Amino acid sequence: MESSARGNPDAKEEGSGDPLPSFCQSNSHQRHKGLSHAFCSGEKESLSSWILKNIKKKGCVHFVASSHLSDAGEVVCKCGYARKEHVEEATKPRGFQDKEWDPKKHVQEMPTDAFGDIVFEDLNQKAAKYVRVSQDTCPSAIYHLMTQYWGLDAPNLLISVTGGAKNFNMKLRLRSVFRRDLVKVAQTTGAWIISGGSHTGVMKQVGEAVRDFNLSSSCRDRGVIAIGIATWGAIHKRESLIRPAKSCEDPLPAKYPLDEEGQGHLTCLDSNHSHFILVDDGTHGRYEVEIPLRTKLEKFISEQTKEKGGVAIKIPIVCVVLEGGPGTLNTIYNAITHGTPCVIMEGSGRVADVIAQVASLPISEITIALIQKKLSMFFRETFETFSESRIVEWTKKIQDIVRQRQLLTVFREGQDGQPDMDVAILQALLKASRIHKRFGHESWDHQLKLAVTWNRVDIARSEIFSGQRQWKPADLHPMMAAALISNKPEFVKLFLENGVQLQDFVTQDVLLYLYNNLEPSCLFDAKLRKALAQQPKRAPEMHLVAQVLRELLGSFTEPLYPPPEQSNSQSPRAGPHVQVHMQEESAQLLGKKDADRYPVRDLLIWAVVQNRREVAEIVWAQSQDCVAAALACSKILKELAKEEGDTDKLEEMLALADAFELRAIGVFTECYRKCEALAQQLLIHVSKAWGQATCLQLALEAKNMKFTSHGGVQAYLTKVWWGRLNVDNSWWRVLLCMAAFPLLFTGVVSFRREPELPPWAAALQRPPQNGAYDGSSHTSGSRREQQRQVGCAARPCAFFSAPVVVFSVNVAAYFAFLLLFAYVLIVDFQPSPSYCELVIYVWLFSLVCEELRQLFYNPGCSLLKAASFYISDFWNRLDVCAILLFIAGLTCRLLPATLYPGRVILSLDFILFCLRLMHIFTVSKTLGPKIIMVKRMMKDVFFFIFLLVVWVVSFGVATQAILIHNESRVDWIFRGVVYHAYLTLFGQLPAYIDGVNFSPDLCSPNGTDPYKPKCPVTAGNQLTPAFPNWLTVILLCLYLLFTNILLLNLLIAMFNYTFQQVQDHTDQIWKFQRHDLIEEYHGRPAAPPPLILLSHLRLLVRRLVLRIPPERHKQFRNPLGKAAEDVLLTWEMNMKENYLQNQQHQLQQRPEQKIQEISDKVNTILDLLDPDQEQKLASLGKQVAQTTEALRWIVKALRDGGFGVAAGIPALASGTALEELGGGWPAEDQGDAHHVNARHLLYPDAPVTRFSVPNEKVPWEVEFLIYQPPFYTAEQDKATADPVGSDLEALSTICFNATDGLVDRRSFHGTYAVQDALPRNPQGRTGLRGRGSLRRFGPNHRLHPVFTRWKRNKDGTIGRRGVHKLLEVLLVRRAGAELWALPGGWRMLEEALPAELKDILAPEFWASCENLLRRGTEVYKGYVDDLQNTDNAWVEVEAIGVHFQDQNDEELKTLNSHLQDSSPKVTVQWQVVDEGLPLYGSHKAILQKVAAAFGAHY
Repeated sequence: MESSARGNPDAKEEGSGDPLPSFCQSNSHQRHKGLSHAFCSGEKESLSSWILKNIKKKGCVHFVASSHLSDAGEVVCKCGYARKEHVEEATKPRGFQDKEWDPKKHVQEMPTDAFGDIVFEDLNQKAAKYVRVSQDTCPSAIYHLMTQYWGLDAPNLLISVTGGAKNFNMKLRLRSVFRRDLVKVAQTTGAWIISGGSHTGVMKQVGEAVRDFNLSSSCRDRGVIAIGIATWGAIHKRESLIRPAKSCEDPLPAKYPLDEEGQGHLTCLDSNHSHFILVDDGTHGRYEVEIPLRTKLEKFISEQTKEKGGVAIKIPIVCVVLEGGPGTLNTIYNAITHGTPCVIMEGSGRVADVIAQVASLPISEITIALIQKKLSMFFRETFETFSESRIVEWTKKIQDIVRQRQLLTVFREGQDGQPDMDVAILQALLKASRIHKRFGHESWDHQLKLAVTWNRVDIARSEIFSGQRQWKPADLHPMMAAALISNKPEFVKLFLENGVQLQDFVTQDVLLYLYNNLEPSCLFDAKLRKALAQQPKRAPEMHLVAQVLRELLGSFTEPLYPPPEQSNSQSPRAGPHVQVHMQEESAQLLGKKDADRYPVRDLLIWAVVQNRREVAEIVWAQSQDCVAAALACSKILKELAKEEGDTDKLEEMLALADAFELRAIGVFTECYRKCEALAQQLLIHVSKAWGQATCLQLALEAKNMKFTSHGGVQAYLTKVWWGRLNVDNSWWRVLLCMAAFPLLFTGVVSFRREPELPPWAAALQRPPQNGAYDGSSHTSGSRREQQRQVGCAARPCAFFSAPVVVFSVNVAAYFAFLLLFAYVLIVDFQPSPSYCELVIYVWLFSLVCEELRQLFYNPGCSLLKAASFYISDFWNRLDVCAILLFIAGLTCRLLPATLYPGRVILSLDFILFCLRLMHIFTVSKTLGPKIIMVKRMMKDVFFFIFLLVVWVVSFGVATQAILIHNESRVDWIFRGVVYHAYLTLFGQLPAYIDGVNFSPDLCSPNGTDPYKPKCPVTAGNQLTPAFPNWLTVILLCLYLLFTNILLLNLLIAMFNYTFQQVQDHTDQIWKFQRHDLIEEYHGRPAAPPPLILLSHLRLLVRRLVLRIPPERHKQFRNPLGKAAEDVLLTWEMNMKENYLQNQQHQLQQRPEQKIQEISDKVNTILDLLDPDQEQKLASLGKQVAQTTEALRWIVKALRDGGFGVAAGIPALASGTALEELGGGWPAEDQGDAHHVNARHLLYPDAPVTRFSVPNEKVPWEVEFLIYQPPFYTAEQDKATADPVGSDLEALSTICFNATDGLVDRRSFHGTYAVQDALPRNPQGRTGLRGRGSLRRFGPNHRLHPVFTRWKRNKDGTIGRRGVHKLLEVLLVRRAGAELWALPGGWRMLEEALPAELKDILAPEFWASCENLLRRGTEVYKGYVDDLQNTDNAWVEVEAIGVHFQDQNDEELKTLNSHLQDSSPKVTVQWQVVDEGLPLYGSHKAILQKVAAAFGAHY
């Protein structure tokens, strides 16, 4: 009993692979087509209804009693089931039924009754899926069930685990390695593991491997899919899986008991598999029923194409073997035969160890005796049951298995240099893919597709990018796109290391393709779809992407991608000269578009909007404007995080935003250390790649406080704050010059000089050619003027235009305004406005004008956006409130009836104007952080007030209702409910709350006195209170307890938390908010209010009278010319490289990294040493063997010469002993001396199996007593074929070794033997008698002309690959065939040309072709090792080479012209001679000879 993963043909691709036998019969294909049509049509059905329609089981419909009894002592049917387990009709007598039980007649299909979820009792595990299917179920239906209804993604790899089905002992280390690495390869590649599904043997090992992974993995790890395919009739307790007919729609899972003790000869299902397919043939107790269906299903899955991330591959399959018996050997043989790679686990026992022991030996040394010895070693208990014929069969199969070394991988655990098992499995698949009949580059591409699909960059580095092929960057572009879409950053990094240039890779089409493949769960994808919903075209376009990105980056940026251009049809017609001018403009525009491409930026944005950290960091390392890029990415991520609903994704976005901010800080730090002036230029240069934004602007919009608090940024802001003054000037000097400006000429304050830039940065000292330079953050003068020392005449202007001076003057003026305002309110508030009050009005008017200037004087921005930006600032909102309140107070003040209310309003307004001082003091490093704390604590107060109101109102209402009866006065209700309760917090308790201090004189009994509260509820004498004072006292105590102690302490704790939180980041917050004040006074007119009205008047005249367009508001911007920007960004890239190197160096200095490096070095040394030792041992073994042979020859010669006696001859080591001592023979085969294909066990297109013939039994001279091959002769046209059967009388008329009429029965190898009227194959036994599917007994001759020519380049020269010339050969492919072949076919004696060759040539060219063949060169003439060969019939080929040296050869032209008239059933092409050509094996050998003769590439 064994679990067998039956052989699966390799995934077929166009032009690759040998013809493989079909596992499905014709009716299966028809069912497949019907099911496929049903699957693709209509809406998706429910699981139950679909299964009942498409999935069947098998059941016995005729009870025939057998001689056996069940375990319960009941009579059972020949099918193995008891009478009660049959359907009712099966027990009824039917006359038409035979007495003998026939499974073909008495077992029928019916709707399945076992499917759904399965839960194993007493095990707290996730429910698995299961279904009971008929053994004749089409694989497409099962695959559809798994992918569409069970929700499984199509696998990237299929791992079929086979081996012993009974429990066996494995080494603890090997078992641990198997469990760990099997799950690792499945989990990393997204593979399906297929096993027998029972809780025994190798299936149990698979289940325990999955169990260990599930216990150690997190909930976010991808689960492992383990599919068990078992026999339904061999499952213990299977009745618990059957659903009653009435509950087929019941969603409750089936409960399965895991009863190993009572299972008997049956088996239990393994609880760790995730899915079960239970194969039913209608019988009970039979094993291996599932093998045919499992084989078909694996073949079907391997033929499916999986496309993900732009990569389409046929799903590969690998067979992993542990232990096993005869069934496992058949599995391995079938797998190897059909091109499926196998990984053998040495040390697991039995068949696996037998194959592993001989896998490195030459085929000639794998003899019957050796296999018999190995079987006796590993099959001790059952060796006596092996017959001689069975040992011969095993020897033949093992020889065939070992012969395909490229498909066989032996995993030897513990051997030095042996990779992990997961790597060995993937290496086996790559090794197998190299032998597929592909061209060389296609094979490498296929291997790379597999590695990318599996997401195993380690395999790609070691096996694909090992230097064997020089990859062109363009060849890696498709895989680069696939790696990006599939989020495989390690492959992205690998491709960049191997020459992929993002400038060449990221084109407009590629970018659209990437945005078309955004993750569906991505928030940006939802925003883009929302934008697409408003467009007539539903396909993403880059201008729509730019629209969404602008929402994230901010309206201060320009669109990153231009909108689509208008069609040329809308433009007016132009004359010839205008058209020439338009063409020139178009060329310039095209060049500009190409220059404005930013492929690295585009790819970085694509990665960032999907929150792909690793890919974004890799791409950012390739970017040029890297500081701006990092800050822009931080801004995008923070904006996306505001709308993200998933908490985990939100945290990841914020973490990535912080990481990009740190990268910007790191690069800027490197720049600032190298050159402060260039770093400040970098800070304010206008980035064309990022929507004309600056680094400082992006940092402020993203609220990157760490970046803005950087010393370099603050140094720049300080320089801006001091204007053209030296930052070292003390405050008292500035104030002194403000009071007496003539001191400016005495040198009391100093002015700064612009630092000189390095010589290589001279371009930055020149203004841009387009005149766009706006003076940066300094005055409007040119850079050259700023670099000169400030002259005496310019000193007053430079001094008073400095922001620090403007701020100081405005602060002094504001204090004067507040003093005057206070004086008017307190001292000089007359019925009619006084002179001082009129000054206040003018002063306020100047403030209003300044606020309007700030609001409107921002060209390039719409009024709505300007107003929104203005209102977003808290201090602007405070200014607006103060101004509006002043206007309201002024209106009331000017009306005599409301003079006093107007005074009250103005008094309140004075408070708002005083609060405005807080904004002024934020410039102070001492007061600024404290003001920030106050603002933060105000938020805490609001939350506290909400909680406090609950207690105040509840206590106030309760006490008011208890004390006072029907109070109707609203003001006194408010006093009692809110005011008194609030004052109680501060210790002012109500006098009569407890009735002790009650006095009727202090209250109004009826509530008629407006100045007294209403008296509490009193007794009849109205002298004593009647309310329950004990209750009010308890309420008061509880109220004070919760408010004074709990809530107030909560408020203190909140304040303390806020203080600590702000205190830790006080410096960053203050430095961040300092920018706003500096920017405000940087663009503010120098004159303070009310003198600022003169500046406003000047602006009004310039705009309305002189019609001078408004200048953009002074911002910290410095647009550079092309040359200057290139210089600056190149320098920034160098600094970025320094930063990355420093980061890598710091990473290497970590102790863990050093330990890992030491470990890697030790492993490298061991890898270098061990192969040398093994090679030395092998060489020593060879030398010892040669010496032994020489000594044996010497001893024999001496003995034959009469020297010595036989008894005195010393014993010499045998070859086997030398093998054991010398470390074994080299693994390379020296080539089979006998035919191989002719001994293949499966004869093509025939239901016959050859007799096993090992290598040593091939020659007819070798005795082979048990040789009894079957006889097979196919039916063919009697006119062209020899008689059918082994009738000697019919065969006696054939004349062998001579010309027999029109048939040439002579062999190219001379006379062959004829025994019992049948010719014997001159190359030896084949395991089959008769003529098979050949036409003739004896030799069957084929003629193949080999037409060749040199491959020419476009210039007519001969193409080369390396140093070898490229040769082209004429090949044909028949309709329906997958392999190419040389033209030609079976040759008849009377025909000069084969009929197949005539089919591809026009009749008028037949004579010319005959002349060409007569003049041709014989390439090969002799026996061909063909699959159709038998003991009595074989194929012999004559290949004639015809080479056309010149491309203008008339005969070549004639041949090509006549090929065009060939039959449509045949494809004829010239193809380059290459080892990867998908050709038949014998034809490949012929082409190799031709290429060698010409010295051409092969």
